[in-house]
Amino acid sequence: MTRSLMLDPLADNQQRVTNPANAGQPATPTGAASWPLVSIIIPHWRGQKILQRSLASLRRCSYRPVEILLIDNGCDDGSVQRAQQEFPEIRVLAIGKNIGFAGGCNFGLQNAAGTYALLFNDDAEATPDFLEPLVEMMESDPQIAACQPKIRSLEFPEKFDYAGANGGFLDVFGFPFCRGRIFMTLEDDHSQYDEACELFWATGACCLLRMSALQQVGLLDVAFFAHMEEIDLNWRLHLAGYRIVSAPASIVRHQAGSTLHPDTPYKIYLNHRNSLIMMIKNYSVRTLLWVLPGRLLLDAVAFWYRMLHLDFRRAFAIVRAGLHVLRNWRSIRSRRRESQKHRRLSDEAIMPRIYRRSIVWDYFVAGRKLFSMLPLSSSLKSQLPHPRPALAKNE
Repeated sequence: MTRSLMLDPLADNQQRVTNPANAGQPATPTGAASWPLVSIIIPHWRGQKILQRSLASLRRCSYRPVEILLIDNGCDDGSVQRAQQEFPEIRVLAIGKNIGFAGGCNFGLQNAAGTYALLFNDDAEATPDFLEPLVEMMESDPQIAACQPKIRSLEFPEKFDYAGANGGFLDVFGFPFCRGRIFMTLEDDHSQYDEACELFWATGACCLLRMSALQQVGLLDVAFFAHMEEIDLNWRLHLAGYRIVSAPASIVRHQAGSTLHPDTPYKIYLNHRNSLIMMIKNYSVRTLLWVLPGRLLLDAVAFWYRMLHLDFRRAFAIVRAGLHVLRNWRSIRSRRRESQKHRRLSDEAIMPRIYRRSIVWDYFVAGRKLFSMLPLSSSLKSQLPHPRPALAKNE
């Protein structure tokens, strides 16, 4: 069944919930009445096999109540129609064209009825009990706005996945990295990062979001189209005084690069462009005065590295990213004003959550290829106490 999209984003979300079974979901199991409703949002463009696998894994999940919102992002290969036939419990929100990951997620969030919303990639695969640890973590502290599971590679199950690994961090120049993945180096999962900890960002491949926090800071920035929009959202949540954490007891598998390979010129363009915009939007002017020149220097080094290796397409992608920022400065400045409007914490208060060194230098020059090799500050090493069991156990 295809639902028309609601025009009132996020208004009275929790009040719209009556009975989760009315949304086409299985009845809530006995003893689970205290679990809050989770809206699972899956943006989809193409790929029947990956979508079938993803939905089948969610059907096996033990957590209830949930609603599954499949966002038809201009799908043209028949995979959405096939999913409706095989998984009648899902709701389909049809957009009619591909408006990107951010736009697709926002359509889902605008229609979500849950206390929490789970962003879930169509190329991800859930384990049966992955949702309970995420919800327990969120319920343990109302200041936690986002929570991420441990994400392993679907193709290489012993390794962390590229998209998020075991939680996201950010260096001072806007380059992201993860517990278990720095640039293209994926670590094996030997339970070395199994303690919950504070994060800077939770991956859009799979993360649980508090709807009331989104009502305060807004949704994903659709102008990003794809890549780093979740980091930008998490940064805005930090500015508003919220926390982002990991829940490694929750495990999800993900097929990285099924939509866009990490080293394509277009993805390099998106990453460089969106990273620059994200910094301009969320840093204070005072911080930008010393951080931005360093970032532009690193981009120049990356450009000449590509040129010296005759990799002209990827070199031009970096230039194109900078030109986009210059040409669209007025609209970026407007988006910056919107981000700063929700600021409750200064950059000085947020800096302990940011890696104060260059991950580019540490990885490519100092040879620190593993997260455990980084000279992290005590604030970045901090682990969380185990969340109290806040919910009745599903039977």
